[in-house]
Amino acid sequence: MATECITNKKVLTKGNYAIAQAAVLAGCECYFGYPITPQSEIGEFMSGKMQELNRGYVSAESELAAINMVIGACSTGAKAMTSSSSCAVSLMQEGLSYATSDQLPVVLVSVMRGGPGLGNIYPSQGDYFQATKGGGNGDYKLIVLAPSTVQECVDLTYKAFYLAHKYRNPTVLLADGLLGQMMEPVEFKEYPYPEIDNSGWALTGAKGRSGRVIRSYAPLAEDQCVFLEKLYQKYKTIEENETEWEEIGTEDADIILVSFGSTSRNVKTAVKMCREKGIKAGILRPITLYPFPNNRLKELACIAKKFIVVEVNMGQMVNDVRLAVNGKVPVELIHKPVGAPPAPEEILDKIEELI
Repeated sequence: MATECITNKKVLTKGNYAIAQAAVLAGCECYFGYPITPQSEIGEFMSGKMQELNRGYVSAESELAAINMVIGACSTGAKAMTSSSSCAVSLMQEGLSYATSDQLPVVLVSVMRGGPGLGNIYPSQGDYFQATKGGGNGDYKLIVLAPSTVQECVDLTYKAFYLAHKYRNPTVLLADGLLGQMMEPVEFKEYPYPEIDNSGWALTGAKGRSGRVIRSYAPLAEDQCVFLEKLYQKYKTIEENETEWEEIGTEDADIILVSFGSTSRNVKTAVKMCREKGIKAGILRPITLYPFPNNRLKELACIAKKFIVVEVNMGQMVNDVRLAVNGKVPVELIHKPVGAPPAPEEILDKIEELI
C-alpha cells in the first residue's frame, strides 16, 4: 500500500512515495501542499499518513498559501515541508526569500517538469537555475540536494531535514519527473541524524522568558549590512562542511563528465563504454548543487584535458562548471531540452565527436 511506512527492509516503491515516507520517518510534523504533476503522489501519501499519525496536513488553496503555512510552522521550530514542481515553485520564490532572511528550516521538495511557463509534464532539469540561483529578491542561498536514485530520494530527504535545522536555512530536494515516477527497491532505515535543539530561537510563546521576534525587515542600511555579512558567514560554513559529490574514474581521466540527478545514471554507463573503447573518461556528480563542488572541479582541471557537462535543459549547470574550471581546459555541453536523458550510446557518440 502507498500509505505504509516500512523500516529496515527493502521494498519496491516509486520515487515520490519514497520521498514522502522518508519525510515521515524524518519526523516531519507538518505538510502543506498543492497538487501538481509529476509530484502529486507526495501529497497523496501525506494526506493519509499525517492524519493517521495525528500530525499536521493541509491541502492548501495554492502554492502561495502552502509556502506561507510552512513559514508559520517552521517559525515554531517544527519540522515542516512542502512539495511542488517547476511553474508552481515559481510562485513560492517570495516565500523562500523571506524564509531565508528569517532563517527558517523550510524543506521544499521540487520535482522538475518541462518549461518555461506551464510547459509539460515530461522530466526536465530546467529548474537548476531556479533552485541554485533563486527567483526571490535579495542576496540569499538555498541548500540544494540532487538525488540520482530512489534510494537517494530517501537518504537525501533525511539529510534535507537535518541540514535545514542545523543551519536554519531553507533546503531543497531537487528531483525530476523521471525520478519521481520510477520504481526501484529501497531501504528505509531509521532517521540517522541527531535532532537539533531549536529552543533558543523558536517562537513558542513567552512562557516565562523574554519575547522573541522573527522578521526580515531592517529599517537601517547599516543593520542590513551586518545581517548579510553574518548570513554569508553561515554560507561559507555550509560550503566548507557540507559540499558533497560522487567521483568515478577521475584519477587518470582525460575527459571528465559532469552530470547531476537521474541523468548521471546514463552518464555512468557512457563512461564505462568509453573505458571499454580506450577513452579515459570519468564522472563527477554533484550531490549538493549548493554548495557546489567548485574546489574539486578546480583540482581536476589540473589533471583532465576536457570537461563535458551532460544535462536535460538548454545548458545551466555548465555555467557553474565553466566558472569553477576558470578557463584552464575546455568545457563542452551535451544536452537534451526536455524528456528522458540522452541514452548512453548518444553520449558516447557525442564524446567521440568532441574528441
